[in-house]
Amino acid sequence: LTIVAVGTSMPEFVTSVVAGLRRQGDVAFGNIVGSNIYNILGIGGATALIAPGAVPAEIVSFDNLVMIGVSVVLVAFAWTGLRIARWEGAALLACYGIYLFAIWP
Repeated sequence: LTIVAVGTSMPEFVTSVVAGLRRQGDVAFGNIVGSNIYNILGIGGATALIAPGAVPAEIVSFDNLVMIGVSVVLVAFAWTGLRIARWEGAALLACYGIYLFAIWP
């Protein structure tokens, strides 16, 4: 899961880093949010059309709640000053580490 996520997210990551270095935070934010929406709706929908299947209970009970919670926290961070500070980014990265630890077999 993580290896595939890193490989497919690299273009968005590089684009967002370049946009951030050029002080174009709205481009970086839009790139990440747009990519996530496309991956969830576009790729998820195409996959369901090709090979429909049941969503595992772990995703419904845990991963969806984590995704919604992190989305709410990200919006709250962005709402305060329309900017994500370094400590907020570090907090999000720490949350990702905790999530990986929680799902590790």
